[in-house]
Amino acid sequence: MGLTRSSVGGGVAVDVLKIKKRDDGDIVVALAGTPNVGKSTLFNELTGMRQHTGNWSGKTVTSAIGYCEHKNRRFIFADIPGTYSLLPNSPEEEVARTFLERGGVDFVVAVCDATNLERGLSLVLQIQKLTPNLVVCVNLMDEARKKGIKVDIKALEFELGVPVVATEARHRKGLSELCDAICLFSENERDESFPPKDASEIYRRTVSGGIGYSQKDRLLDKIVTSRIFAFPVMLLGLAVIFWITIEGANYPSSYLSSLFRRMDLPLYDFFLFLRLPEAVADALTFGVWRVLSWVVAVMLPPMAIFFPLFTLLEDFGYLPRVAFNLDRAFSKCNTCGKQALSMCMGFGCNAAGVVGCRIIDSPRERLVAMLTNTFIPCNGRFPALISIITIFFIGKSSGFFQSATASLILVLFILIGIAATFLVSKLLSFTLLRGEKSTFTLELPPYRRPQILKVFIRSIFDRTIFVLGRAAAVAAPSGFVIWLMANISVGGVTLLSHTATFLDPFGRILGLDGVILTAFILGFPANEIVLPLAIMAYSAGGTLTELSDIGSLSSLLIQNGWTVKTAVSFMLFSILHWPCSTTLLTIKKESGSALYALLAFIIPTLVGIAACILSNLLFA
Repeated sequence: MGLTRSSVGGGVAVDVLKIKKRDDGDIVVALAGTPNVGKSTLFNELTGMRQHTGNWSGKTVTSAIGYCEHKNRRFIFADIPGTYSLLPNSPEEEVARTFLERGGVDFVVAVCDATNLERGLSLVLQIQKLTPNLVVCVNLMDEARKKGIKVDIKALEFELGVPVVATEARHRKGLSELCDAICLFSENERDESFPPKDASEIYRRTVSGGIGYSQKDRLLDKIVTSRIFAFPVMLLGLAVIFWITIEGANYPSSYLSSLFRRMDLPLYDFFLFLRLPEAVADALTFGVWRVLSWVVAVMLPPMAIFFPLFTLLEDFGYLPRVAFNLDRAFSKCNTCGKQALSMCMGFGCNAAGVVGCRIIDSPRERLVAMLTNTFIPCNGRFPALISIITIFFIGKSSGFFQSATASLILVLFILIGIAATFLVSKLLSFTLLRGEKSTFTLELPPYRRPQILKVFIRSIFDRTIFVLGRAAAVAAPSGFVIWLMANISVGGVTLLSHTATFLDPFGRILGLDGVILTAFILGFPANEIVLPLAIMAYSAGGTLTELSDIGSLSSLLIQNGWTVKTAVSFMLFSILHWPCSTTLLTIKKESGSALYALLAFIIPTLVGIAACILSNLLFA
């Protein structure tokens, strides 16, 4: 194709109003367009970057830059937020207009959706009034062909008076022609007078076919967005995803755990070979390494399954339907339906869910979403929840029935977390974060066949490894602290036991005990280690312990006083308690305030305590 891509610039948010050129010959090109037209995909294919893409509007809320070379010409591309208009009514529209006016842009590429060209033409005409240096990119031509839609590119070029290029960004078709058009346009004189035009009239003259192409979409929407079937479909889909995640993660988690355990002694011997003191080797192996390896073994398999499944739904176009279905409920809480999207992201990782709150326009509603995201359990909490469900609610059943029942019970407890999200959102909206509910445009994109290979790669590298890396970074030092508490004794009793004894009276009020409460506190860096910490304390071991099967775990817990009441309280507190350290740091970064990070810790803690006390009273 003649395109040389470069990732210089990192794809970071553009914080300055004007892009600085590396050389006077650089051409600065802004990629503009309405939401969900494939702008970020086009940007990625041109520059080799990995801007997150998704089949829902509002995904891009900041600008990112990347570079490419074409026929000895250097381009600086800026992916600016999608906007329906240049009359700013939201943060992304404000960013888009400001950047086009004062960002040092040489050319604007207005990206349109070939399957819905009329919507994009309105923005094209607005941009044309702002700058004569315009090239129109009609993307998603492959989707248009599938739906029988024909776009006359030459006629459209004549009507608009600017170059028009047809592209299929995700198949890398038309990219070289787009760069050619920009280069050619930059070398010729341009007519800067554009008579007023009507977008509907242009559409009528240049687009044909496609009658009835959306019938399948509408038929499907009648089911997934109906008052009767919408919520059952969502709950069933959630249960199926959990079932696939549970079934699929069991074997690789067991394999990784076994592999890491076999590495313990060789690693310990290696530290001794380095002439480290035995105590240091012990701490590094059975403290830092043991906790770190547990987090990887527990988190990696479910994330490697859950994130691709989630991204497939995103690519398919179902997530905006979830937001549509939940908008009425969130409206009653004086918040925004887009919160449903960030809530869904929280199932994979609450930190990712907090970052996803950027799609919410209103700063007040964005804060509400960030403060309540932790009520959605991340996949790091699933293994412990599933183990407890298996021991106390399913018994000795196995196979499909076991995993299916575990999934359904897990969904029921997750509904409690969702209910807490609505309740706390409403309380915040009428107390600490009072304000008017904002209006927003929620576009339901067409259903599209997901790109399975790209979904898998994007999910693994952009989500799974990223989240796993952050969790591992906080789990390693916590492993050292845990080892110290389990191995340092005062009066013949370890610090871990002293702490558990001190907290036991309060734990009993919650339907728990001191050991469980201690495990939750020490598990603050990573939720994955809460149950293993409890096992360590119960077995009086000096290292993080892994039991060989669910039966031995069941015996250990029952011997230490666990009942169904304890199991219910444990699950409630696991779902409703404070966020992990990674999520709190993300909230601080996203909100720009340590106060909101503190509130994000206090609010769910109080809710979790209240729920456990109530549960304990009901079981009394």
